[in-house]
Formats: sequence, structure tokens, C-alpha cells
Amino acid sequence: MTDTAPPLPSFGSIAMAREGRLLRITLNRPEAMNAVNLELHDELPQALWFAQGDSGSDVIVLTGAGRAFSAGGDLDHIEKNARNPHLFDHEARMAKRLVTTLLDIDKPVICRLNGHAVGLGATLALLCDVIFAAENAKIGDPHVGLGLVAGDGGAIIWAQRIGLTRAKEYLLSGELLTASKAAEIGLVNHCVPLEELDARVDAFCDKLLNGATVAIRATKVLMNLELKRLTTALIDAGIAYESVSVRSADHLEGVMALREKRAPKFIGR
Repeated sequence: MTDTAPPLPSFGSIAMAREGRLLRITLNRPEAMNAVNLELHDELPQALWFAQGDSGSDVIVLTGAGRAFSAGGDLDHIEKNARNPHLFDHEARMAKRLVTTLLDIDKPVICRLNGHAVGLGATLALLCDVIFAAENAKIGDPHVGLGLVAGDGGAIIWAQRIGLTRAKEYLLSGELLTASKAAEIGLVNHCVPLEELDARVDAFCDKLLNGATVAIRATKVLMNLELKRLTTALIDAGIAYESVSVRSADHLEGVMALREKRAPKFIGR
């Protein structure tokens, strides 16, 4: 870490730490499996914006505290939005900022997928550059299971990682994949035993930290140009469709079915 490195910001639901020139960003609601509530949803774009301009780091690791990466949306928070859909308008703006900020970071962002990544949690992981997943982890985007459109990035990044036909299969069904299956089809880069996860992530980060920083960053920027073009074309429509689905009867039914641990009875409106 250089003498000119700015102090790390403090957040309620995110922990940040530097290890040399590596910046570690940890989703820090372990008691809730790092489910995304309003606080975490608002803090994520702020943390990523800081990371983008942080002069004290060259590589970023994104991970979760405890046994999950992120279990997706916090159920209490989701139900509050379902019953008060106007509250989602703020979240929609922050969702766009979250996706675009993550794609704008020119430093390599490595995902240490320590456990399940669901919904927005999966989108966060998949927008990273390289993903090392613990073999016990599962990943999936079950927006449709809650009567929601996968509009906050999932419909963009899944197809870029595994192709349109496979992406449709998983986003239209909401199926969760094991880490081994995800690695097999290229959704994540590596599936490793949990006890080897830190060593594998650290070794890859060391390789990048010892590499040609300017060339690495510019190569990432170049490779992200097409992804950013697609995001610009699709993200506003995606968030608008999701905003409409938040106001649907099916969404509230999906939330209540999950809370009551039963199968939902969707009516198509």
C-alpha cells in the first residue's frame, strides 16, 4: 500500500480491507447469508465507486462473509417493496448504478464465491472478471420464481457467459446450478474444494499483482467495451420490466409462497 492511498470508507453492510495492493470487498451480513436489503443495495455502488478510483489497489476481490456469497434479496425487504411498489423506484436507479459501476472498474475484479449466490448475488458474481467457486456453492437467478423479471443484470450477463440458449433455460426456469455444473458449462471459471478456495484465489491475484498493471487494465477495458455496449442497450428496459413485475399480483404471491414455504399459485397478472 502506498503512502498516498486514501483511507477506506466505512459501511454498515460491507467490509473493506487492503492486503498490499489487493482490495478485498466483503458482503457483511453473515447472519442473513448476505441477503441484499436496502442498506446493502445502496452501499454496494458506493463501495465499488470507491474501488474504481482507489489509488491503493490494483486488484479487487469480491466475496461474502460467513457461509454464503449472497442469498439474493432479503425477504423482508422484497415483501416491503411488493406491498409498496413505489419504493422500488429508488432501488431501480441504484441497480443500474451498481451494474454500470462494476463494469467501469478497470482493475481486475476476482470473485471468491465462498457459498451460494442467488438472484442479485449471482449477477454480482457473474459481472466479476474471474470466478473461483467453492464446490459446495450453488448459483442461480430465480427472479421468475418470485414473479419478477430478471431485469437488474441477469438477462445481460448470463447470455454473455454461457450463450443465449443455455441462459434462457436457467433464467426462465430459475434453476440453481451446482458449482461443478456451473464450471462445466463456463458460467464460472473454477470449482474448487472449499479448503483450497483461498489458496487458489490468492495465487491468481498474486499473478495479476506481479503482472504489467497498465496492460492488464487496458486489456480488461477493451474486453468490457462490448459488454458495456450491451448493458447500455438493455439495462433501462430490463429495470423497467422488473419495475412493472414488482407491481404484479404474481410477485406478491411469489413472496408469500416463499415466506409460507409452499408452491406459488401464479395467475398470470
